[in-house]
Amino acid sequence: MIPTDISPETISQHGLTPEEYHRICEILGRQPTFTELGIFSVMWSEHCSYKSSKIHLRRLPHQGPCVVQGPGENAGVVDIGDGLVAVFKIESHNHPSFIEPYQGAATGVGGIIRDIFTMGARPIALMDALHFGFIDDPKNRMILEGVVAGVGGYGNCIGIPTVGGQTVFSRHYANNPLVNVFCLGIARRDQIFYGRATGVGNPVIYVGARTGRDGIHGATMASEEFDERSEEKRPTVQVGDPFLEKLLLEACLEAMHSGLVVGIQDMGAAGLTCSTCEMGSRAGTGVEIELDRVPQREAGMTAYEIMLSESQERMLLVTREENEPKVLEIFTRWGLDAATIGRVTGDGMLRVLQSGTIVAEVPNRPLADGAPVYNRPMKRPAYLDEGRAFGADLVAPPRDWEQAVIRMMSSPNLCRKRWIWEQYDHMVRTNTLVGPGADASILRLKGKERLLAISTDCNPRYSYLDPAAGARAAVAEACRNIVCSGGTPLAATNCLNFASPENPETMWQFSQTVDGIREACQALGTPIT
Repeated sequence: MIPTDISPETISQHGLTPEEYHRICEILGRQPTFTELGIFSVMWSEHCSYKSSKIHLRRLPHQGPCVVQGPGENAGVVDIGDGLVAVFKIESHNHPSFIEPYQGAATGVGGIIRDIFTMGARPIALMDALHFGFIDDPKNRMILEGVVAGVGGYGNCIGIPTVGGQTVFSRHYANNPLVNVFCLGIARRDQIFYGRATGVGNPVIYVGARTGRDGIHGATMASEEFDERSEEKRPTVQVGDPFLEKLLLEACLEAMHSGLVVGIQDMGAAGLTCSTCEMGSRAGTGVEIELDRVPQREAGMTAYEIMLSESQERMLLVTREENEPKVLEIFTRWGLDAATIGRVTGDGMLRVLQSGTIVAEVPNRPLADGAPVYNRPMKRPAYLDEGRAFGADLVAPPRDWEQAVIRMMSSPNLCRKRWIWEQYDHMVRTNTLVGPGADASILRLKGKERLLAISTDCNPRYSYLDPAAGARAAVAEACRNIVCSGGTPLAATNCLNFASPENPETMWQFSQTVDGIREACQALGTPIT
């Protein structure tokens, strides 16, 4: 393994600062290889490491009587009685959806579904929270139509109902859409699975779609700001296949429920890099893999490309050696690629070989959990004072009240969103009792005398005018929607979408939002999972 002479320009192109690169050299005791540089760049990106937000997110409440698993795993887990748990999570796919609306939204759905069944749960419902610029602009309308088609196309084909959501329009989202997708799954309390590579010597098995060049540096791209050249990054957007994911879902659940899986994780952001090092870090073990064994759909892929590819519908699992043939048989029977690509080791290292040569050798713990944590400068935005000076007494009453009402009801924010939810199959699986358009969506659990109510809510205008109050209002509205549907709020998950953390005003807004969520969740007894 020969370290590469890496220029400052190359370091910058990988989204790393000179100080971060120096820290990498200290960890390795040498200069990194080009593959190692790519590995660190994705794992230490804002998207994967939360290096600017982690210090604030720690203030959120995560514990409660029903919480089985909080932050740190692929999804949160809440006990719902009868020996069952609800597994749920919400994530964004904003940058990809701006660059390629259909595939960006579709792969956002696919990714959140994998996070749920990775925990051993069967996904039973989806929701979306979409924010667009005003649709009198052709570009914004194109993004809207592509995103809605992508959400519906993936969810409908895989057979998971999209039962509710929220759509907001504002000039602030022109060419900057927010595409957040929520997924809920159900599992048995005694059959929860974790992303941990335990058992030295155990086989590490790659299953699912073959690896291609799509999505390389998707995690790094998702950590960057939008600019006029963002659309040039179309090759970093992944391409999804819901029919293949359906096969992957069923094969994974069969293997897990047959007692053959020790640990499992999907290859989402940062692909094979993230799944290997995170599974090793959580377990305190090492992982050694051979890239020649990785199923590939393109010839001549480099180690850098294979490790950073974000090709969709792929999983990494660990099994015991005696169960290896059974696991491979299950995935082969479902028509999926499956290959043993490595072993769990006891040295805590991620070791990557290609053609018998070590191309990367990095300690798992600092790679997965050792990114620098920043306490960024914060500054209260001046526009907030201008907003507080504005009052209802400054607004003249309309001369024609009838026209005022018509104008209000014509607003895309107030009119019914039926055109959107009619493109989603919200009745598939026949568990949806109350679907889109209601305060909360209500799902039955077949064979059980209990129902589940779910809601996603936010008023971005409130949050713009007062981030803390807007956050409190969002939590309170979601809880009210559950209560008005006859439910009891148990727990919450969040998906916070903000601009660059290097902007002091953005960090102030983010910190205030976290405090608002914390205050509301503590008052209402709904921990963040």
